[in-house]
Amino acid sequence: VAGVSKVSPLKRTTEVVSHREGGDPSSSRRAPGRTEFEAITLESGVTQDTEFEKWTNKVWNLGSGLGSEVSLADFRKDIILEIYNEAGQLALAYKVFRCWVSEYQAMAELDANANAVLIATLKLENEGWERDYDVTEPSEPSFSEPAA
Repeated sequence: VAGVSKVSPLKRTTEVVSHREGGDPSSSRRAPGRTEFEAITLESGVTQDTEFEKWTNKVWNLGSGLGSEVSLADFRKDIILEIYNEAGQLALAYKVFRCWVSEYQAMAELDANANAVLIATLKLENEGWERDYDVTEPSEPSFSEPAA
């Protein structure tokens, strides 16, 4: 889906596990423990495109039957976050794994006196991300006057 205007930081935190070795009771050692990946928040102007809303309905949908789950078989998706430079060239990309929508705000507060665009917010839980190293630094575009 194109047109996401704001993305929260990609952040992972690895827990530190302290332990003591039997031969050295006076000091402790540290080792990496469990790694947690923070949820990613996407913001986009409200449009007629319903792809985000359809995805959120896979986790919960009013009147869908017993419980609040709808389609737990396919509610997770792998997504790719692409970042473009000012020239519109692909500069960075990240693969985000097993995402699902934990929070969805269909629209922001309505204020007739505000000078703003209607924004939808999507919070994605995920099980990790990695940079796509196949995306390399784009070359600077060059322009000549007059255009031929």
